[in-house]
Order: sequence, then C-alpha cells, then structure tokens
Amino acid sequence: MTTETLKRTPLHDVHVALGAKMVPFAGFEMPVTYPSGINAEHKAVRESVGVFDVSHMGEFEITGPDRNAFVQRVTCNDVSVLKPGQAQYSGILTKEGTFVDDCLVYRFEDKLMMVVNASNIQKDWDTIVAQKGGANVRLRDISDETALLAVQGPKAEALLAQLTSLGIAMIPYYHFAQGKVAGAQCFVSRTGYTGEDGFELYCRAADAEKLWHALVGAGRAEPVGLGARDTLRLEAGLPLYGNDIDDTTTPYEAGLAFIVKLDKGSPFTGQEALKRQKLEGVKRRLVGFKMSEPKSVARHGYPVFLDGTQVDIVRSGTVTPTVNAAIGTTYLPSERAKPGTKIEVDIRGKRAAAEVVKLPFVPHRTKR
Repeated sequence: MTTETLKRTPLHDVHVALGAKMVPFAGFEMPVTYPSGINAEHKAVRESVGVFDVSHMGEFEITGPDRNAFVQRVTCNDVSVLKPGQAQYSGILTKEGTFVDDCLVYRFEDKLMMVVNASNIQKDWDTIVAQKGGANVRLRDISDETALLAVQGPKAEALLAQLTSLGIAMIPYYHFAQGKVAGAQCFVSRTGYTGEDGFELYCRAADAEKLWHALVGAGRAEPVGLGARDTLRLEAGLPLYGNDIDDTTTPYEAGLAFIVKLDKGSPFTGQEALKRQKLEGVKRRLVGFKMSEPKSVARHGYPVFLDGTQVDIVRSGTVTPTVNAAIGTTYLPSERAKPGTKIEVDIRGKRAAAEVVKLPFVPHRTKR
C-alpha cells in the first residue's frame, strides 16, 4: 500500500507536529512512537498516564427493534445481560467457531455499538451484514466519523476528572457514561488495552483535536504510539487479532472461554462448533513464555519447538519494559500448556530455550 492510499486519523497533523514516527498500520498512517521512545511511553502508562490515538478502530451502530437479538446472534457473548451504560468484550465468529474478529459491544438506551479492529472493518461489516436476514435493524458503519482516544494509567482518573463534570470515579469497569469532556461531547468508557486503569473516549472526529490538546501536555498525559500499545497489551496478556487470535483459533484455545455463552438462550454463529470442541476437549492452548537465554528475542512468526518437533509459531513476541525480558505467546498441546514446560524458539536458524510462564506477565490493575 502506498502512502497515498493510506487513511489518516483526525489527529494526523498533531502527531506529525509532535515528531511522531509514522508507519502504515491496518490501512492507516499511524504514530508508532514519539521522540521520547517506546520505553518512556510504556513507563508513562504503567506509572502515570498516557494517551493513544486509536481512531483507526471501527465502530458499527445497530438500531431498530431487533437490535439486541441481532447482535446476540452475531456475537458469542451474552448481550441480554447488558444494561444501558454497560459494555462487554466479545467475538464475531465463523461457523467453525474461530475468530472473524474480537470486539466490544456497547449497549445504549436506543442502540448498540460494536467496536472492531481497524484491519478487519470491511470483513467484519460484510460478515455482520450477511447475517441480517429479515431482522428489523439498521446497521451503520460510523468508523470515519468517530474518533477514539484511550487515556490509560494510574493517573487517568485524576486527569479526566479535571476536564468533565461526569462522575469519572463512579464509572465501574466496562461501564460508560455520556457527557462533555473538555467541551467535547463524548462517551467515556472504563475500558482499555493496557492492563492499567483507564478510559476510552469516543467523540466526533471534528472534536478529536480539541480533546487531545486538553489531555496531552506538560503536567498532563504523555502521547503514546502503537509500539508501546503493543508492549503494554502483551505484558497484560491481551490478545491481538492477527497474532494471538485469528480465523484458525477459537476462544477456548485462546483462553477466552469467558466470552462464550453456549447457553445464552439464542443460537449464535459458531455455537455448534464450540459445543463440539468443549465436548471433545480443547487440543491446544495459548500460553505465555519467557526466553531463557540473554539477548535472544522471539518475534512474531518464528517457529516454536516442543520436544524437537515444531508445534506452532511465535504469535506475539518482543522485549517489554516492565517485565524487562524477552516474552511471547504461542499455542501448545493442552496437556503441555502449563508453566514450567520447556520449549525452543528458532531464531534465524538457531534454537533458543524458553519456558512457559503464567499469563498475564504483569498483573492487571484495572478498577473492578
């Protein structure tokens, strides 16, 4: 993809002005890091507060009388337990029970919103539309008109509290409230992708810049790019579509059984396959591992060996600042998918030792 065809978020000029290194990502030109560097950005989120521009994410709005029943059918979690003002993590699955994508579902008084990965917007949209049938729903792809800023870290609550009359401290985990933040109409959800406490702010694309400048700056939040977003989510053991989960992996294999509600009282795509897998037993599971040898770094795609036989590839892998070690994820046969199992990673033709460790690598500090 040439730079001419890459999309830009409403904050593109802000990133460039800040000296961000821009890279192609999921069809967008995105900031991978700012001049302070990935380690400093990562540390800001773990110790203070950082802000990410994640406006490239996709948002679908579902209205109409059948909206809840429809989203119940196209996702694997149970939408019926959501009250207005609540969100849930879920999956859009294939008939085989594998991931089309992972997503968030937000329930409002009069609509639902699904938030999907940027690289999958078109595929997800097509998958959902194909299941519409006779359902009395209206689907709108509102991705381009919606901006999204993630404010993450132990000081996120204090920062936001100064900018809004919403009772930020009163918003529970996976709940959201609507109102003005720094004069911009938003809805603010206590969610994130870092393992830290924090919020995600959805606003109109036109308001993104005003919101960014209210949040980011000296004495406020550090800007954080995609590089630190990846090291933070990997440490927190949070899956990335295209790495840890994809259309060859099921929620059960990925350790995401909690998003599958087989008995939610309405059939959903992938349900039969997952019932079967649960009955027959899951053959492989996603594990975290730590490299045992200094200076050996496991990267996405490197072959992984167990007892001399290749069993998978490295799904996610890098050196992360908080763990301060080379870590990664891979799939292992279920009976061996436990802490202490020794594996090897082929790093450019040389096999390096690694050991399975418990996920997440860094404990979550989200407000429950």
